[in-house]
Amino acid sequence: MTENLDAVVLAGGAATRMGGADKPGLTVAGRTLLEHVVGAVRAHAPHADVVVVGPERDSPRARYVREDPPGAGPVPALRTGLALVRAERVALLAADLPHLAPSHLADLRAALRGGEAGEAHGAVFVDATGREQWLTGVWDTAALRAALDDYTGRSLHRLLGPLDPARVPLTGAPEEFDVDTPEALDRARAAWTPGDSGRS
Repeated sequence: MTENLDAVVLAGGAATRMGGADKPGLTVAGRTLLEHVVGAVRAHAPHADVVVVGPERDSPRARYVREDPPGAGPVPALRTGLALVRAERVALLAADLPHLAPSHLADLRAALRGGEAGEAHGAVFVDATGREQWLTGVWDTAALRAALDDYTGRSLHRLLGPLDPARVPLTGAPEEFDVDTPEALDRARAAWTPGDSGRS
């Protein structure tokens, strides 16, 4: 049986390394970074409720909400978005993943279902250096809520790490999966090919 999936996309950061630009609104291959992410979720799970924590936009279609105060950080943003999630599983995603594809979400869900003794509470990608990509993962919603209930810090690593998620090597994607600098944006535009992500 496949569990239902919703998604929380964090799209309210300051993007200081991008000179304060509206990073989710930057474009790759004619679509905004946020449209790429939401499109991949909808292509993988057409009935998913996608919650975007950030300023409301005309596109993509999603439920928009803001943490209080806006820009308070990823943990308050996650707490705000997760309050609207009803599915058993939730994808926690950054808004700057132009190469995210439906197959990536399928890989994460498969890793979560196949966790050791069925006890895994989440699954996250790890990059070539072995570093966890905390904003590219799928989680058990109840476990994530319980972790948030007991957590008063600001670090996603310290919140999510104790859940001991399955670590999934990121394959079949450019080495630079997210977009954090103007140079990374240029490389994403050069590397992107049709089929990298779904349609929003």
